[in-house]
Amino acid sequence: MKIILSLFFTAFFLISLAQKEVPETSRSINNSQAVFETDQQLLKKFQDMKFGMFVHWGPVSLKGTEIGWSRGNQVSIEEYDNLYKQFNPTKFNADEWIKTLKDAGMKYIVFTTRHHDGFSMWPTEYSDYSIAATPYKKDILMELKKACDKYGIMFGTYYSICDWKNLDYPLGSPGGRTKKETGNMEKFIPFIKGQTKELIEKYNTKILWFDGEWEAPWTHEMGLDFYQYLKGLNQHILINNRVDKGRKGMEGITISKEFAGDYATPEQRVGTYNVDAPWESCITICKQWAWKPNDKMKSLEECLFTLLKTVGGGGNLLLNVGPMPDGRIEPRQVERLKEMGNWLKKYGEAIYRTVGGPYKPNEWLASTRKENNIYLFLMDFKKSEVRIPFPSDVKIENCKILGGEKLVFKQTGELLQFELPAKQNELVTTIEINIDGSAEDIETINLN
Repeated sequence: MKIILSLFFTAFFLISLAQKEVPETSRSINNSQAVFETDQQLLKKFQDMKFGMFVHWGPVSLKGTEIGWSRGNQVSIEEYDNLYKQFNPTKFNADEWIKTLKDAGMKYIVFTTRHHDGFSMWPTEYSDYSIAATPYKKDILMELKKACDKYGIMFGTYYSICDWKNLDYPLGSPGGRTKKETGNMEKFIPFIKGQTKELIEKYNTKILWFDGEWEAPWTHEMGLDFYQYLKGLNQHILINNRVDKGRKGMEGITISKEFAGDYATPEQRVGTYNVDAPWESCITICKQWAWKPNDKMKSLEECLFTLLKTVGGGGNLLLNVGPMPDGRIEPRQVERLKEMGNWLKKYGEAIYRTVGGPYKPNEWLASTRKENNIYLFLMDFKKSEVRIPFPSDVKIENCKILGGEKLVFKQTGELLQFELPAKQNELVTTIEINIDGSAEDIETINLN
């Protein structure tokens, strides 16, 4: 009996120890059911990419109104829900899309598979309200996946947790402000689990980008369970923080162990400086997420400065385009993306595989660092001399225009000074500073 008891307690101790052991490389969330882990290798790869394309598209592009939000508002529910019968994007070419993305210097895509309006942009087994019911019929999602594989682009998918059309989801249009008598989350959850299982197993999505979690029917407990379910299907995927209730408004970038999610997603603004937690700002190239005729488009300066401030603050930029009803990305948007790509071809080494900082971005300066290099981005800088704080115990070995001439610099105490060349025609002057030591060890520097 003593031997049996001894074996029992030994086994109990080993099981308890195994349950407590979590790899040091994983950020984890614990609850009574499971240990949730982030694939740190995949997360690092994602963070090194820095720049991706967001795509909001669907039958609503026929009206030129906002996806999801215009249902029951600008467009009657009956008309909105029947737009799919006319949706026939015969000029859609997945290869052209992904080639445009690659030429823009983007490294990954997040495509909207189902927005709040409930329309599925792939032939799902769980709904008749999908691309398979349109005149077009073809599997757009699979074509995009194959094109991503061809060009070496990471494939990701957006999926809305809320569904204002589905009778089992308790809230409806406009904007989730109405209630359905048929609402039943116990019936609805198997539906979203089934659809996202398709995205993982059939399309091998590497990113699941959720939205719609702010509505009351979705609870923290549901978020934890959903995250566990998805990671159980494939632990080597990334899931944003909107799978759970951890988001605080549109700006927050804190990742908490209390809530599920591998990275944070501030919206329509550059996230707050944070080089310790992974985050990604999603921002539109025009005003509207979905395509709108003659929508005001951001200038090259706005797009480029947004990228620099985002990367300089420690985040990724997910820049959204809204394709037209015929399946093409609007030519003027393609041209803007090409301009971004041309800049990145010259200065990409200061963007990709870098860490934000050490300077907190402001209106005229952002910075990144990699190994023994610090890169400064002077945005619309009109002065001939740069004067910035710099640690006195860090030795500067060289200072130059990235890819160009050396600069004469002076390091006095906590101050760094250098003169700029007389003619600077570009929107951004990019400076490379080489130091003796690791640039990533420098503490954050605040600019006045």
